[in-house]
Amino acid sequence: MKFTRGLWMTRPNFEFTSAIEFARCDRDGNTLHVLASGVAVHGRGDLLAGGTLDVTFSAPMENVIRVTVTHFAGTVDHAPHFETFDQDTEVEIRETEEYVFFRSGKLTARISKAKSGWQVAYLDEKDEVLTSSGYHAMQRMLDKNTGKSYTADSLMLDVGECIYGLGERFTPFVRNGQLVDMWNADGGTASELAYKNIPFYTSSRGYGIFVEDSGDVSFEVASEKVERVQFSTEGEHITYDVLYGGTPKETLDLYTALSGRPPMLPAWSFGLWLSTSFTTSYDEETATSFIQGMADRDIPLSVFHFDCYWMRGYNWCDFVWDPDTFPDPEGMLKRYHDRGLHMCCWINPYIGQQSRLFREGMQKGYLLKKKDGSVWQTDLWQAGMAVVDVTNPEARQWYCDSLRPILRMGIDCIKTDFGERIPVKDIAYFDGSDAMRMHNYYTFLYNKMIFDLLKEERGEGEAILFARSATAGCQQFPVHWGGDNSASYVSMAETLRAGLSMGHSGFAFWSHDISGFESTAPADVYKRWVQFGLLSSHSRLHGSSSYRVPWLFDEESVDVVRYFSKLKNKLMPYLYEAALQAHEHGTPMMRSMNMEFPWDPACDTLDRQYMFGDSLLVAPVFRKDGCVSYYLPEGTWTHLLDGRVQEGGRWMKETYDFMSLPLWVRPGTVLALGNRDDRPDYDYPSCCTLHGYGLKTGDEVCVRLVGTDGRPADRVLVKMTENGVNVTSESGKQYEIVLHG
Repeated sequence: MKFTRGLWMTRPNFEFTSAIEFARCDRDGNTLHVLASGVAVHGRGDLLAGGTLDVTFSAPMENVIRVTVTHFAGTVDHAPHFETFDQDTEVEIRETEEYVFFRSGKLTARISKAKSGWQVAYLDEKDEVLTSSGYHAMQRMLDKNTGKSYTADSLMLDVGECIYGLGERFTPFVRNGQLVDMWNADGGTASELAYKNIPFYTSSRGYGIFVEDSGDVSFEVASEKVERVQFSTEGEHITYDVLYGGTPKETLDLYTALSGRPPMLPAWSFGLWLSTSFTTSYDEETATSFIQGMADRDIPLSVFHFDCYWMRGYNWCDFVWDPDTFPDPEGMLKRYHDRGLHMCCWINPYIGQQSRLFREGMQKGYLLKKKDGSVWQTDLWQAGMAVVDVTNPEARQWYCDSLRPILRMGIDCIKTDFGERIPVKDIAYFDGSDAMRMHNYYTFLYNKMIFDLLKEERGEGEAILFARSATAGCQQFPVHWGGDNSASYVSMAETLRAGLSMGHSGFAFWSHDISGFESTAPADVYKRWVQFGLLSSHSRLHGSSSYRVPWLFDEESVDVVRYFSKLKNKLMPYLYEAALQAHEHGTPMMRSMNMEFPWDPACDTLDRQYMFGDSLLVAPVFRKDGCVSYYLPEGTWTHLLDGRVQEGGRWMKETYDFMSLPLWVRPGTVLALGNRDDRPDYDYPSCCTLHGYGLKTGDEVCVRLVGTDGRPADRVLVKMTENGVNVTSESGKQYEIVLHG
């Protein structure tokens, strides 16, 4: 949100109170309270001349400093608040003639005591400034036209500093120059709107900022003030955390420790998912023909998904199978399970007026109400639909109990669609929550209740969603997918940008609709997107009005889907260890080049390639002619598919057919590749071969192998000596190793 016109002028409808100079400070245990005057104080009369800002510093965990800026402290707070996992943390508070210091771990806030020289600088372990809040940065703004107040702060940017994250955004990957509002919306992928707005960003300088406000936080990223990132929210206070890890990965480790770690996901979920698609006509015969068609063509399939028309039209959601198309759902699900498949069903949190649940929910007070007590309804999406009031514990239990029968019938996982179109005008929540701040937070409670239900019914480690909307903390309820994209190379590229942005926002697992949701892709786009999709965390063939089985595109599409599905299954010993990293530290499986190579400035802006885990570089092809340009960092890289060796530190321009793409193994890697390609879930330690790439004498590489239960099963140490390679394991098991490059 913009408050100024240029460097000196304030917009005429705003009057502001800014932190101008240090007044005094007090310590309360491990909290530092600083009073900042809104005017320069030259005498006692100036104490009456303007407002103040109360600024508090605390430490929710080591290497994190929480800052709260307050103007009026007496306002009532009806907002839902993000859940954070604070820890008892030792801090150091000290004062000199010039500064007050507040230190948490290797991060220090230095508050200047200079006359008319207000500044809070954030210092790293070497006492070098990471960023700072200075002149006219901490402010309370009053809109004289509306009477609304806003609180803001802005932090300085360094030369060449890049900002990433703020959710799943389809705009340019580097956020600099953008105005980004935290407001969940169903806008597709070809707009500045986003399904998943996360008020957290990371900097190329190794720190991150998390604004702890569930509402419409507005970020001006080197836009209104090109030297700063400004963040503002409506109200009389703002709270944000400064997190310093030193690298993007370590900063994400801190953020996900604070806001929630992703769980370990079942190994079967990493295989290929096939959907009935959205508005297509289907029944058991259609679904079976797809499943059998994949088997006949030797394409391994892991999950089959029933989209919305598993229920009758107008009845979404009532969680009742359409009897005209699925007369024997329980028998059908058993037949599919007998094939080794897992099953997924589509839901959303909206209750159409024709649903059997509408009248029951209305009578029991489980649907979202207007302030006059009537049920809020709309015809947008479903005729007369209402919204479940997820702030009501009884409503959550009722909704989950209504869904429970299909899980016991044989459904393994749930696609939690929607959750963005949550009304805010004239709305009264059961628990009194502020409707504006519930708009984004709704998705947290919605996805959490379904994830918790799946844990109850399926057990810990088996729960998985396919969710579209999100806010901060929703990384605890994976997987999320990228929403409604289009069947084009341009949309494929914007989808990748969004996935990389999600990685910088604390989300480790992410997927997308292979070949685009809207329209039907030409065969070349389908095949290129299949390569990208099967080298993503989770892989789903899904569309809108047409089926996505490969033989409907061309015969080569069948070959491409088969090859890359089997390749992903062979990669599972490596990928499942990357999933465990995600669970332990929040490190995304699909990582921007900057995240993996933060010391290489050539990687700062790259958004058409990524690292898949620690060791695989993927550059999807976005052209029909197969031409692709990408950057290889320094070192001797080996192409996984054809064995070529290439020196990095340079740009590459090559042409690939549909059976290949740039897929390079990082120098000094030992890659565990499975000896099975027919399914994603198998005994990895007993069914893998180690492959060494670019190893030199003296290299020592440790490989962690994970069991299908998601726990470490073995550690293997590979040493390169003058006499050859030495392989030892904690279990004593002998592993075969093949050297490349």
